[in-house]
Amino acid sequence: MSGPALAIEALATRLDSPQGEVRAVDGVDLELRRGECVALVGESGCGKTMTALSVLRLLAETGRIAEGRVLLEGEDLLALPEAAMRAVRGRRVAMIFQEPSTALNPVLTVGRQIVEVIRRHTALRGRAARRRAIELLEQAGVPDPARRFDEFPFQLSGGLKQRAMIAAALAADPEILLADEPTTALDVTIQAQILDLLARLQNERGLAVLLVTHDLGVVAQMAQRVAVMYAGQIVETATREQFFRAPQHPYSRKLFDALPGPEKRGAALAVIPGQVPALVGEFRGCRFADRCDEAFERCKWVAPRMVELAGGHLARCLLREKGPAAAPGEPTVVASRRATAAPEGAPLLEVRDLKVHFPIRRGVLRRTVGWVKAVDGVSLDIRAGRTLALVGESGCGKTTAGKAILRLLPLAGGSVRFDGADLASLGRERLRRLRRAMQIVFQDPYASLNPRLRVADILAEGMRALGVGANEAERERRVASLLEQVGLPAEAVMRYPHEFSGGQRQRIAIARALAVEPRLIVCDEPTSALDVSVQAQILNLLRELQQRLGLAYLFITHNISVVEYLAHEVAVMYLGRIVERGTADEVLGAPKHPYTEALLSAVPRMSGRRESVRLAGELPSPANPPAGCHFHPRCPKARAECRERWPEAVRLSETRTVACVLYRSSAASSI
Repeated sequence: MSGPALAIEALATRLDSPQGEVRAVDGVDLELRRGECVALVGESGCGKTMTALSVLRLLAETGRIAEGRVLLEGEDLLALPEAAMRAVRGRRVAMIFQEPSTALNPVLTVGRQIVEVIRRHTALRGRAARRRAIELLEQAGVPDPARRFDEFPFQLSGGLKQRAMIAAALAADPEILLADEPTTALDVTIQAQILDLLARLQNERGLAVLLVTHDLGVVAQMAQRVAVMYAGQIVETATREQFFRAPQHPYSRKLFDALPGPEKRGAALAVIPGQVPALVGEFRGCRFADRCDEAFERCKWVAPRMVELAGGHLARCLLREKGPAAAPGEPTVVASRRATAAPEGAPLLEVRDLKVHFPIRRGVLRRTVGWVKAVDGVSLDIRAGRTLALVGESGCGKTTAGKAILRLLPLAGGSVRFDGADLASLGRERLRRLRRAMQIVFQDPYASLNPRLRVADILAEGMRALGVGANEAERERRVASLLEQVGLPAEAVMRYPHEFSGGQRQRIAIARALAVEPRLIVCDEPTSALDVSVQAQILNLLRELQQRLGLAYLFITHNISVVEYLAHEVAVMYLGRIVERGTADEVLGAPKHPYTEALLSAVPRMSGRRESVRLAGELPSPANPPAGCHFHPRCPKARAECRERWPEAVRLSETRTVACVLYRSSAASSI
């Protein structure tokens, strides 16, 4: 067998900080072979991205590589002068960054940025370079590549920006591709397209790919080998089959246990207590010992070495010196808590034909020339103590619908009734009094929390404004109680948002929503930016609060595994309208609408098996939606009548409706 295309040996990267020297990467050994994808997984702060950046020597001024070697077919990249290294970057080793919006230059067209790479590393110039760039865009799956060549990054959707960055990375036909969370910010449908593209390009070009990710479903689909990283070190390496059959390190096993899914609903998710330790100074024992359920006294003062198990499976754990761990048993299936029959009692929230339209203004006089129909006739119900998940691609109107329900955006039509009161017709004062019963948790807690206020003031602000609590002393007691409810220490009251981790900030945002004793909470992607371990903590918290306080949730998300675990009902949204509604078991177990089928089939599963339903193109603009059924241009089952009119919603059961001509029959009733 030939040697590795890329070999990382004892790599150590240090960062200077006010707290001291940060050992971001601390003795990493890793190999990539031609045509192979190696997934590097772990929580944020473990050193995954820093490892990839160290390979290309793309460190900030405060960073340096202290020791180790990075061998590209035997040549040490760390020993090269910077001038020689520039010929390696992009030409032999290319990188796809996590956030294309910041990686692409906003003042240069997409085509010019690809041509720059071509001119730097090949002999092509002028029209030949332009033709090559357009060809690369086409290979990357960009529709109408000649037109996109002359567009700026801000004119492209997230999926198209990611494709453009892939085209630029492959412009000089590199041997190694470093992909840093290439699908984290994308919807599952676009994620599936990007992963299929990367897999095809890897096979066609024989690329060696280092895939940095925390999504184990993506790992199962893409990787041939897996390396688990924790606190700057590789703690486990294995083939994909070995890793998913029987992970050996306690940290790896905890990552699996923390994943939500339908088999775990009704029970609390396993969590990893604490956080990744600060990488300042030297470690004495096992770095995972303080968070490990299986740790014993020796773990605290003996640093474990890599132990080789059967078939080349390696694990850095003292427990493995006694032999491999057994494969985990099948998860205990908890009886569904989501009855298929319609729950009794009147809905707490009733939304009928909700519309939110934004004007398009042009010209010197800013005249209205059209409308963006962000939400165009949404109807849904939520009962107390229940969770309705609103799912769909980015841009379909989910967040806009959530804000409009709370009257944070003006309504263009329809009605919203909360506990019998019509919110659309309420005056300002009456609506203000109802505010305490309806709250929202935003996607980004750092952006939604005032950075100049301490936690005590953040939590008390809403109580003061809405008259919760008889006096300041009572509000202070309530603040302390709220922190206890969301699992934060009492001393957190005097700290600012920037002093907390992402998961802790989201807990503060949830505590702020709870402060005014709401009955309904709109949760807008509350776990999208969190690691699986922190996500498990937040989901456990939301579930426990709902059971204890009887809260109703409108849960806006594109994470289907979270929906499978938490939701009672599901509404699928496409371009401003609901295309399918029903209980979670009905919609997720047997999807009826072609869009729902495509959405669910695009979710990467740890089994590695997925259906072949793929959507062409991306979500159309709500400013110019297609005639008839909005989904018909992308629908594999579209008929001629789908182009003529929007299909009426058809009731398939007491709890289920679908807006599709495929289910229009005498056995179903239109509503």
